[in-house]
Amino acid sequence: METMSPGVSAEALNVLMTRQSHWPLAEPAPDDSQLQQIFDAALRAPDHGALRPWRFVLIRGNARLKLGELLVDLACTRAPEEPRSAHEHRGRRALAAPVVIALVASLTRETKVPEVEQLLSVGAAAMNMLNAIHALGFGGFWATGPDSYEPQMHRALGLTERDRLLGFLFVGTPPDGVRAVERPSSDRYVTEWLEAHA
Repeated sequence: METMSPGVSAEALNVLMTRQSHWPLAEPAPDDSQLQQIFDAALRAPDHGALRPWRFVLIRGNARLKLGELLVDLACTRAPEEPRSAHEHRGRRALAAPVVIALVASLTRETKVPEVEQLLSVGAAAMNMLNAIHALGFGGFWATGPDSYEPQMHRALGLTERDRLLGFLFVGTPPDGVRAVERPSSDRYVTEWLEAHA
């Protein structure tokens, strides 16, 4: 097994320890080569049964305007008693980053691998993407919400009945002067198991 030098190991760990979510995000966005690296990182996620349940829908450029219109349409459908103008702000969400990536779990039902494990695999892929985005010098934000569960959104993105939309990654350049988020100590979330409880 190839081992990393202490310097390389510390640098890789620093990438993990300094990642945080950013919103909104601006140009520049990752170029095609960098996006390929981000997607390749996703495919390194744990994958029980080698099912490869990950699917990604890349939305950028003027396609974000169409996504924004769809977000407004969905909001109007959920609250038909309100005027469309009350939901126009929803459309601006699609422009909050130069690149938007829909995260899709393409579930295999003809397998012994539980659905939850396939969903977790896509979640792990998304985390790999966020870490790769950060390592490349960009920022990311993972958003979910009611739009992810709308059948109309699924149809618009070309999803099938076996697909689940797990949200959207917004990708771009963080604003200047972002303060690091203070994290709690991990001690409060860790226990060591020594024996079974009676």
